[in-house]
Amino acid sequence: MGFASVLSYAHQLVKERAHSGDRVIDATVGNGNDTLFLAELVGRRGIVYGFDIQQAAVENTRARIIAAGHRMEHIRLVLDSHAHMARHIPPEEHGRIAAVMFNLGYLPGADPSVITQAPSTIEALEAALGLLRPRGIITAVLYPGHEGGDAEAAAVEAWAGKLAKDTAQVLSYRFINGNPRSPYLIAIEKR
Repeated sequence: MGFASVLSYAHQLVKERAHSGDRVIDATVGNGNDTLFLAELVGRRGIVYGFDIQQAAVENTRARIIAAGHRMEHIRLVLDSHAHMARHIPPEEHGRIAAVMFNLGYLPGADPSVITQAPSTIEALEAALGLLRPRGIITAVLYPGHEGGDAEAAAVEAWAGKLAKDTAQVLSYRFINGNPRSPYLIAIEKR
């Protein structure tokens, strides 16, 4: 038995902190894998907010959710940048979000030149931290192996590394003896 992949470990960390009835966010819906995971985790009593700037991502995610037998009443898909997530979350839910998941990079199967960018990602991470409840978690899977991904990964790591210890705990999960361009995880637990 080997170590969990970065995606599996991100799911494991979220599962430990988000439960039925919670509010959660998929900051980068892509093809809907994390959105579906979150929908199943929080159930119909919970709410999943999902963000993406590409219409295809929102449509792919909606199709995946419906194909899995979920109704859309508890899933709010938003065609907008993750940097604007706080605008779309009702004020009474600020400080009550259990988990925010980021899967950075580009939408598989779409134009690979449309990628997440460090400035909007840092803005989104700051918004996510403000939306979290105490002991809530942010997971960010970083992909340094594509054009622009290495700069974004470095910016996220630098931002997370500067968080005060009384604000958050920060974890990096990566395979040290692997390819340095392989994906890795930064997880942030709010204090």
